[in-house]
Amino acid sequence: MAVILFVLFWVLLGVGLAYIGLRGGAGGARESLHTQTPRARHIAATLFAIVYVGFGIVIPAVLLVGNHDKASAQFKGVKLTSADRDGRDLFEINCATCHTLTAAHAAGKVGPNLDQLKPPKALILDALAKGRTRGNNYMPAQILQGEDATKVADFVSKVAGQ
Repeated sequence: MAVILFVLFWVLLGVGLAYIGLRGGAGGARESLHTQTPRARHIAATLFAIVYVGFGIVIPAVLLVGNHDKASAQFKGVKLTSADRDGRDLFEINCATCHTLTAAHAAGKVGPNLDQLKPPKALILDALAKGRTRGNNYMPAQILQGEDATKVADFVSKVAGQ
């Protein structure tokens, strides 16, 4: 649907520019479209408003809404399952204040940068279960447990360092 609207926009724009060019410029196109009846002027104004709103508001809105769902379904070519997306949401809520992870838009400065560390799933699950102490920084144990911990570990191990 979005591709059809995109192509339609460019086709109509091309036809409009060709019409203006064949009429000798904007002045000639305006003269040939000028009508004498009030009803014809009203119809032309209505059509212009419909095209303006359609291409200026409706098509961009459709494209933006349609792309949001697709954009969150992957990160730099790594396809995210619904469990991975849940893991990203859990990471943003529970881990992003301390850790840096580009895929979750997290820029924490307290814990290690997970993009640089690229931890395997087992290490992430161990850290979530047992916690960590690093210098003056402390990660409490059991921040996430069970399925939630697995979702976060799967997500982080998939996207860290991408």
